[in-house]
Amino acid sequence: MESLFGFILAGIAMVASPGPATLSIAATSAAFGPHRGFNYMAGAALGLCVVMGIVASGLTGALAALPGVASFVTGLAICYIAYLAVRIASAPPLAENAGQGRAPSFLGGVFLSLANPKAYAVMAALFSGFTLTGLAGFDAALKAGVLAVITFLADFAWLLAGAALTRCFRRPRANRAINIGFSLLLVVSVLLALFVK
Repeated sequence: MESLFGFILAGIAMVASPGPATLSIAATSAAFGPHRGFNYMAGAALGLCVVMGIVASGLTGALAALPGVASFVTGLAICYIAYLAVRIASAPPLAENAGQGRAPSFLGGVFLSLANPKAYAVMAALFSGFTLTGLAGFDAALKAGVLAVITFLADFAWLLAGAALTRCFRRPRANRAINIGFSLLLVVSVLLALFVK
């Protein structure tokens, strides 16, 4: 029970902390509204579940051993995050017209999680740093289940936080500043995940 409690606390701290996925969910909600951001959030949560499976199966280590794969995936991640940051920064303020602009999609959320360097580091730390049961398969399944719940709740909280910011700043200039600020935070969070060990 003690190790499960510690695992839950560590999971909340690592999964819910600001990073590329959480910031992009809040930014999408602020730029496009929570209803349009929900699909993206659901995709990001599903993508993180896929990352859990990749890490738990040991596939990450095997792929990283192949020459050039890590650099290629990192390059894809940087390109997608830059694209997403531009989309968020240039989204029309909701006060102008909530129907304009295309919000990032469900598949975009999945891809972000799959290309997010923080996701792999967090899952590797959580899966290798805790033992919840003596049965390897059940241990991995229990960790994945607990983390899936934490992920959904944390992502939903970030979605609501982004929506709250939008409601507070309905003026087009303030909304534009929020969108640009989130875009910059998104880029910085990726740079930190990539280059700060």
